[in-house]
Amino acid sequence: MRRRRAIVQREPTSHIAMASNTLLQPTEIIHLSGISWQTYENLLTELSASRRLRLTYNRGSLEIMAPSPEHERYKRIAGRFVETLAEELEVRIDCLGSTTFKRPELSGAEPDECFYIENINFIKGKKRIDLSQDPPPDLVVEIDITNSSINCFQVYADMGVPEIWRYDSNDFSINILENHKYISVERSLIFPNLPLTEISNFLAQVGEKDYLELVKEFRQWVRSHI
Repeated sequence: MRRRRAIVQREPTSHIAMASNTLLQPTEIIHLSGISWQTYENLLTELSASRRLRLTYNRGSLEIMAPSPEHERYKRIAGRFVETLAEELEVRIDCLGSTTFKRPELSGAEPDECFYIENINFIKGKKRIDLSQDPPPDLVVEIDITNSSINCFQVYADMGVPEIWRYDSNDFSINILENHKYISVERSLIFPNLPLTEISNFLAQVGEKDYLELVKEFRQWVRSHI
């Protein structure tokens, strides 16, 4: 592993990107340490044309992941559930998907899904988000089917993301930022009047039921609790 880190640091960034695109398997994750902020920035630039790979940077540690089809299915349906909640509750929402968010020289991440809700007016119409002057997403969704997002929690805490929804193929959890740490709670800050931990029951059916059928059933569930 030390040899791999040394090679990554010496080679031109273009070679790193080419190697990553070639070698990473659908569910493979590579963890590197001792990576400079500039190397991380260079990788983001090199990979911008084909963002099949996901990068998370935290104080010199870099994670490179190639999402699997299974991961993407859960990600898409979880994001659709958030949109459905917003539609039924008539809440304004702006989905920024897997936008790259950065705290220069410190950390950077690309959520599976992210949403601006309470702070939607602050980023309306913006083509770039600058966390030095713009608020972070109000809600981040992370799917832990082939990897763990727990290491990302520190990154999101640095950014000030108030709420994270996490699903690991067994449990769905709502995590709220308090004193720079996330704690698991039963009620969402964004949608406080619904028992959203029941979302786990719907996510457990991904792959068994048709996508739109599952969305329809979730919508009916939301309406029955409004």
